[in-house]
Amino acid sequence: MLKSNTIKLRSLEVEDYAEFYAWSCDRDVTQFSLSTYAYPQSKSDISTWLSTINSSPKTISFGICCQETNKLIGYAGIASISQLNRCGEYFILIGDKAYWGKGIGTQVTKLITDYGFNTLGLHRIELTAYATNPSAIKAYEKAGYQHEGIKRQSGFRNGKFVDKVQMSVLSDEW
Repeated sequence: MLKSNTIKLRSLEVEDYAEFYAWSCDRDVTQFSLSTYAYPQSKSDISTWLSTINSSPKTISFGICCQETNKLIGYAGIASISQLNRCGEYFILIGDKAYWGKGIGTQVTKLITDYGFNTLGLHRIELTAYATNPSAIKAYEKAGYQHEGIKRQSGFRNGKFVDKVQMSVLSDEW
């Protein structure tokens, strides 16, 4: 188990479906997430997805829990892991809005980035963030990620195309 002062990361369980379902129904929560969350999914679909979430060696996912209450508040991990290139793509979703703006995104990003470098042996971890999500960009900067460029109009949200910020960190910068 990975942990900091206020959060801990654990494996995701099928029983976590209720939290994921609630998050998928809240557009504020999913607005910057993958296209998977463009529409609410059924509880059954989410249960099926959770039962297979870590079955691929190309993705590692963790549930984010509050240290003092053990409540699941989000999930994060590394996807598209390439053993050949020793790289992967970081992702995070903090679903419980009561925990937004408390520095948890930075804490989780640091924990998982460290795991990627020191446990998985990765050399590069990258991510994209919507340019319209300055809180996420600030969290990634605090965690040590560097700006690489802008992916122009690469996302479609709220009826318009928006830019994404490409960021990364290398193991020798960590």
